[in-house]
Formats: sequence, C-alpha cells, structure tokens
Amino acid sequence: MIRLTIPDTGDAEIEAVTRVLRDGFLVQGARVREFEERVAAYLGVPHAVAVSSGTAALHLAVLALGLGPGDEVLVPDFTHPATGNVVELAGARPVLVDVDLETFNSGAGHFRAALTPRTRALLPVHLFGQPAEMGPILELARERGLKVVEDAACALGAEEQGRKCGTLSDAGCFSFHPRKVITTGEGGMVVTRDEATAERVRQLRNHGCVEAGDSRRFERAGFNYRLTELQGALGVAQMERLEPAIRRRAELADRYDKALAGVKDVRRPVRRDGTRPVWQSYVVLLQERIDRDRVRLRLREDGIETTLGTYSLSAQPRHSPPAAPLANSRRAFRQSLALPLHPRMSDRDVDQVAARLAAAVS
Repeated sequence: MIRLTIPDTGDAEIEAVTRVLRDGFLVQGARVREFEERVAAYLGVPHAVAVSSGTAALHLAVLALGLGPGDEVLVPDFTHPATGNVVELAGARPVLVDVDLETFNSGAGHFRAALTPRTRALLPVHLFGQPAEMGPILELARERGLKVVEDAACALGAEEQGRKCGTLSDAGCFSFHPRKVITTGEGGMVVTRDEATAERVRQLRNHGCVEAGDSRRFERAGFNYRLTELQGALGVAQMERLEPAIRRRAELADRYDKALAGVKDVRRPVRRDGTRPVWQSYVVLLQERIDRDRVRLRLREDGIETTLGTYSLSAQPRHSPPAAPLANSRRAFRQSLALPLHPRMSDRDVDQVAARLAAAVS
C-alpha cells in the first residue's frame, strides 16, 4: 500500500520521549516551553502558545479576541468542520463563503460579498498548505475594522510574499496532527504579536489560571487544553525535520505536476506567484463526469490510499442552507482527491500513483 501519509519520526523522537518518561514530569513543562520558543523563533513572532490540538488553538484564538454572541465570523465553506465549529462554540455565528478552484482558498472578494453589519472577523484558511492571498484580505479587515484569525493548521513554514503564514493577522493557529508537515500526535499552537492576546490564550488553556511565582489565581472560566511534555519533546525533535520535509514535499509536488500534466480529466493545484506552499496535501480536482468515489475505490484496489480533499460545511446536516450558492465549494467537496504525499515517498511511488490515477479516470 502506498500510504496517504506516514509521520516522519525516528530515533531522535524516540530518545526525546524516553527522556521525558524517565524524568517523570509529563504535562506542560520545560519541553513545551522549548517547543514554543522554537516555533516562535522560526516564525519571527514574540508569542507562541502550545495547546492540545489545532482545534483548541482556533477555539482559544477566537475567544481571546473577544468574539462571541451576536457576532458573525466569515469562514470558508471548504474546510475541516473544526474551522466553523469553534466559532459556534464561542457563541458567534459562522457565515460561510465560497472558495476558488485553483488554490481551494477564499479570497478577499469572497469575504467582501458576505459582509454584513454584524461581521466582526474573518477566518481565512491556508488550505492544504497553500497560502491564502492575505494582502487584500488584511486590507479589507483594516477598511472595516475587523479581526483576522488565520487557520494555518496545514501551513507551518508556508509563505505569502516572503512572510510566514500564521504571522500576518491578529492570531495564527497551527496543528500538529499526524497528517501535518510535523507532528506531535495531536497538538496545536497559537501565535500572535500581541502580548495581551497571548496572555488570554495562556490563561484559557489552563482553566483560566494566572500564575505568579508559586501562587495561582483563577480569573476566568477556562479549559484543559494543555500540551503534554511528551508532545513538547516530540515537537522539539520534529522542528529539526521541518525545512527538509518542506523541501522534499516540494520535490514530490513538482514530480506530480509533471506526471499529471497530460491527464486532461485531472486539474492540478495552482501555485500563486510569490508564495511558498508546504504541500501538506497534494489535492487534485477531477472533472464533473468522473465519479470520484469510484476512482478512490479503484486506486485502493491498486494499493494506493487516497481521501477526499475536505468538506463543504454547508453540505453537512448541522448547517442551514447558505444564503447564496457556494458552487465552487460544493464542487470541490464532490470532486477533490488528496493523493499520497509525505517525505518517505520515493519518486517511483509518485510515478506509480500518477499512472494509476490516469488509468482510473480514463
């Protein structure tokens, strides 16, 4: 089986976790702080706060920015359900917007079309590690006095016009799930340039606790969204692999581009000029006449693991029908296909996947 993804771990990670187990301090200590420092230094931001998942990162960022009942937050419709869920969990209302079919991201035009007097924030997603076009999005936010939270769950190391994704807004949120470029099993991070926002996130991840020396006081209702020392140790080790992993993923994506160039029923992802994707996933779009799920079954029979790109939130039973049709998102939900991509793949694996996909769609 050519796997969709395989976490890139080895002796360094095993040794790091073993040291934690021998030390006997298991929750949010020195290793977590070191991981936060490594990520902050890499991104060039003053504050990075580790939490238990990418979803927790988004939830705390939304709460820390004061979003809640009566507020509307604009969210891409084509994304993981967590992006919309956290807005609802904060008591606000997610307003779903369409995406383009080249990068699968929402742009400023999509957000502008959905603005209402109750809009308080924009929540762009750097989907599959492809940078969203943040310049116009941030300009729109400044024009309307809106907060911006970046869902950079898939995009650690991605760049938009030379700037790191996740660092361009009021708060950026990352995930370290096993399908991401680096992993701590589960885990997430909120990054920000604002000290007050960072402090609110720190309090909220630990039951609303404020620590001063040996004393503690609980100033607000919070959560247990802490990261373990085992995960922190994994994160520190994984940061050494980040740039090599990004380079290898780019090589594999380039090879896919070449191998699929002549397959007319498969649209390859588009890289915008001035961006550096990190290729968390290589997601293609099949023509409408192709049954995506039959293609997936055929590929699985050929020993190749694939999955859908991600979900259309408005197509899920829990969401009300959108006010305007979200045609691109619905098409992406029906016809997108994520192909295997991870640093342990060989060039030959890519060629085999591309050849089998071409045969399946024909």
